Amino acid sequence: MNPIRINLLPHRQIRKARQQRLFAIFAAVVVGAGLAAVALGQAYLMNAKASQDRRNAFLSEEIARLDKQIAEISQLKAKTQDLLARKDAVESLQSNRDGSVHLFDELARRLPDGLYLKSVKQAGDVVAVSGYAQSSARVSSFMRALEQTAVFDEPTLVEVKAAQVGALRVNEFSLNVKLTRQAEPEKAKGAKP
Repeated sequence: MNPIRINLLPHRQIRKARQQRLFAIFAAVVVGAGLAAVALGQAYLMNAKASQDRRNAFLSEEIARLDKQIAEISQLKAKTQDLLARKDAVESLQSNRDGSVHLFDELARRLPDGLYLKSVKQAGDVVAVSGYAQSSARVSSFMRALEQTAVFDEPTLVEVKAAQVGALRVNEFSLNVKLTRQAEPEKAKGAKP
């Protein structure tokens, strides 16, 4: 028969010690894996941050470069506007340089006998003319003569009133007439550039 064997070894304590060792190993593996995951996550985030910092630095440099170009373009636009304004001013002066001569020449040519001018004032394209006439009919003929020129257009009578100049009774008048620019393009066609 089989002899009965009695195990006097502390098998429960050995099993408990083995379970504790396995738990400790498992816990160490889990903690190690967790630390490794944290370290890898930290490395990834630091790498991503460094990459984003490089991109941000590049974008900042590009923005600064573009801001400089925008400033240069703005300066060029301002210079262009200034030059265009100067060009327009020069063209205006060139187109108007003979204007006063033509204005007075046409006034003198169209002035009927018995009509005398007291003042001629120009404000833009409107010329205000005032003077004395022996009769209001002479003022009318002067207005018709002005309307037939290429320099003047739309003469408008402002006022005619009786006045005394010395011993003479005269009609004092004032009228406005518009300047036309039709004669200038014809003159410019024949001019050399």
